[in-house]
Amino acid sequence: MRTNRRFLWLVVAILAACVRADAGIAASKTGDAGALVADPKAIVDLPAGFSYTIVSRMGDEMDDGLVVPALCDGMAAFPGPGGTVILIRNHESLFAAEGPFGTTYERLARIPNAKLYDLGFGMTPCPGGTTTLVCDPKTQKVVRQFLSLAGTLRNCAGGATPWGSWLTCEEITLRTGTHYGGTVHVQKDHGYVFDVPATAEPALAEPVPLKALGRFYHEGAAVDPRTGIVYMTEDLDDGLIYRFLPDVKGDLTSGRLQALALANGVRDTRNWKKNADIKAGETLAVKWIDMDDVDAPKDDLRTRGHDLGACLFARPEGIIETAGSVFFTCTSGGAAKLGQIWRYTPGKDEGTAREKDAPGVLDLFVEPNDAKRLNGPDNITATSTGELLVCEDPHGAPGRLIVVGRDGALRTFAQARLESEFAGATFSPDGSTLFVNLQHPGLTLAIQGPWSRE
Repeated sequence: MRTNRRFLWLVVAILAACVRADAGIAASKTGDAGALVADPKAIVDLPAGFSYTIVSRMGDEMDDGLVVPALCDGMAAFPGPGGTVILIRNHESLFAAEGPFGTTYERLARIPNAKLYDLGFGMTPCPGGTTTLVCDPKTQKVVRQFLSLAGTLRNCAGGATPWGSWLTCEEITLRTGTHYGGTVHVQKDHGYVFDVPATAEPALAEPVPLKALGRFYHEGAAVDPRTGIVYMTEDLDDGLIYRFLPDVKGDLTSGRLQALALANGVRDTRNWKKNADIKAGETLAVKWIDMDDVDAPKDDLRTRGHDLGACLFARPEGIIETAGSVFFTCTSGGAAKLGQIWRYTPGKDEGTAREKDAPGVLDLFVEPNDAKRLNGPDNITATSTGELLVCEDPHGAPGRLIVVGRDGALRTFAQARLESEFAGATFSPDGSTLFVNLQHPGLTLAIQGPWSRE
């Protein structure tokens, strides 16, 4: 199994490198929101020449007889058969009405109990998980869609793996025996990461939590294809940044979990004081602290890590590995609590005994403290030319898609007209289509246009 995974990893890495070299899809000349064309349907404003299609809606009946759940969030795209795109999409569902089984679980019998992670003592199965969409980017139509992970809770973000799967993260740490919402009974512990294979044929992933990656308020994950190290975010105001060193590259069932600390002893990166402690562009040497008892039955991983010297971050959420660096967002970081974007550059001997001689470095890439420029950065993806595309989750306002240039310059690519965050932005493997979610109406959009011009 490991040998096959390593071979697949190599093939995917070669294909990904070709796509990044040829796609040319960065929105490098898009202006601010004032330059966008108003959408007559009042859903999303885009630059001239771009258009969108709604490819999936909350409540649609899927090919497996279940319904598209609510609260679509993190997402990733993979190459599918015949030029199709496989999208794996998270759902932050907590209540029955938000899940795939119907408001009274009337469709639950369509899947076997063994494929549900948490059956809820046979009364109220947990309604979170992932759905998979197989899309034709030429026609912008869904070939099929189906549930691909069942019985989890509040699947928020995650990350694509080099071996062709999606790491989906639970952003909740409920324990066995918990009741919430007056209706849902929790049978198993939550707060884990699950691996969902990218497949075009309807199938439910084995609901096996990757417990070695820790139990905490998981948000996003990014796998460095060179080392196999997994970097993870924790969406809390006192969250940490973690990395997982697998014992065997590509096998996430065993390894070491560590938390990020700064070599200079600074233990708070949030810049919430009147005078900011860390300046944009400042380069900070990093060290990593080993964590124990990573299943954390007391949900105290972050507090124990901070006591050992790990840095606090302000709601670290989206994370992406690109061009040798790991970028992540902090939704409420900065002096104005409007958000930060950080860049971590691994050392040449990352994760080995030699890394102390040339440690990785962290720098504050963006902190504008200006809501007109950036407000609540959340999910993040990379374009083929080394720019970033950031989904905003602002409080009480429609979100935007913000392009972040390699020099840190910010510009608006899209403006939601509905009061919803953008989530799960991901490009098709051929670079022709940007897929993105509008969470609260439960829409998945395919955006096409003159990417090469931009």
